[in-house]
Amino acid sequence: MHAKILIVDDENDIRMSLENRVTWMGHEPLIATDVAGALRLIREEEPDLVLLDLKLGPESGMEVLQRVRETSNLNQPRAEGNPQISGTYTTPLMIILTAFGTIELAVRAMQLGAFDFVPKPFTADHLTVVIKKALDTVALHHQFNKLRKEVDDQFGPIVATNKEMTAQLACAKKAAASTATVLLLGETGTGKEILSRAIHRWSPRAHKPFVAVNCAAIPETLIESELFGHEKGAFTGATSMKRGQFEEADGGTLFLDEIGDMSMSTQAKVLRALQDQQFTRVGGTKLIKVDVRVVAATNKDLRQVIRQGTFREDLYFRLAVITVTLPPLRKRMDDLLALAQHFINSRPVKLGLQKRYVLSDPALEALQRYSWPGNIRELENVISRALVLCSGETIEPEDLLLPDSPVRPRQEPVMSADGETIFHSYHESMDAQSRKLIENALIRNGWNQTKAAADLGLQRTYLTKLLRQKQISGRPPTTPSSV
Repeated sequence: MHAKILIVDDENDIRMSLENRVTWMGHEPLIATDVAGALRLIREEEPDLVLLDLKLGPESGMEVLQRVRETSNLNQPRAEGNPQISGTYTTPLMIILTAFGTIELAVRAMQLGAFDFVPKPFTADHLTVVIKKALDTVALHHQFNKLRKEVDDQFGPIVATNKEMTAQLACAKKAAASTATVLLLGETGTGKEILSRAIHRWSPRAHKPFVAVNCAAIPETLIESELFGHEKGAFTGATSMKRGQFEEADGGTLFLDEIGDMSMSTQAKVLRALQDQQFTRVGGTKLIKVDVRVVAATNKDLRQVIRQGTFREDLYFRLAVITVTLPPLRKRMDDLLALAQHFINSRPVKLGLQKRYVLSDPALEALQRYSWPGNIRELENVISRALVLCSGETIEPEDLLLPDSPVRPRQEPVMSADGETIFHSYHESMDAQSRKLIENALIRNGWNQTKAAADLGLQRTYLTKLLRQKQISGRPPTTPSSV
């Protein structure tokens, strides 16, 4: 990577030597000779790396290190579990250079977040190796942040205005601040994994690992090894030691999805791990202690499953310290438009589409009449399909390809005594009224669209869009010529 490297040293010869080495390595050098200059350049230029002399005349480079630690990235997430990113990560990374090095000074510098400590005098080759190692860490950190953002974007925000849904979210936010286990209940596709990730983000563990395990997708013979790991030789095929997901989630959150499908024997081991925060790997005897917060989810009625004898009641009570129930989409239809718009805005880029799309009123009506057995996941798939199939920029009912059933019965419009068409549907009625307003404005203004837009209080470009969307002609109707 091409990097900005700030050199902070008050000795001219050393400063020039460092500048020549940085330039030779293909990077851009920045120069400061005192604490104030260093802090200014860090703030204005945002360098990737700082080569910092600890003795700057009467000043100490430790002040720079302290200020960076206090003001830049105390909450910068770490790549947990990656041995190449360790210690406190500060932005920019700091390499300490000093001719007055002691063990105590080195320890203090590392505690303040320094990446490395290089005593003077040093060779150019030694400095090159240290700089390359630091920039490798910077690149790895950037990659980690990019991947984290991609994951966050993939699962996206929680869109909700529905009263019942917002109440459940408020409960989840309160629970997130604690270490209590959370049980998420709801039909398939209601967003249980998205909420589990949100609980992790809202919690003090946000910068620690989030590990998701789908208990229904792992064979019963492998689930124990997946959760708790195994020792080498524990069973046929165990050619090396394997860490389990409880270990991988140490310090963070473990999401156990579809926990209602877990076998009784595994349930007993999970219960013990939750109670004691310790376990043994398969084939091992050593107790492994962890600090794991568990969020579990299921689409089953666990009380019914308990009565059937396939789920442990004691595990249920251990998991259900806080219970959050997500309503199905058919019971939060007031969120449908916002959810559909969210997918219309977010999905095109992921699908490789360049256009900006809008949802026609008839298409929205079709979405509202459908009962959504697959919930939000089905809605996302329907919108994604419509974006691909849509020939223009307006999504119409035929683009949705909704199944013929189940749907809510649709009431046909009726004719009033004065010849006006009356729609039972709110959206059809509003669509008819808006068409009438636009057509009357065009007639009043002699079919001058600019004047009609001003008359309606609309932008000219938005009126053009409405004409196209509602299939209204912007020209006066032609009259047959007389002969």
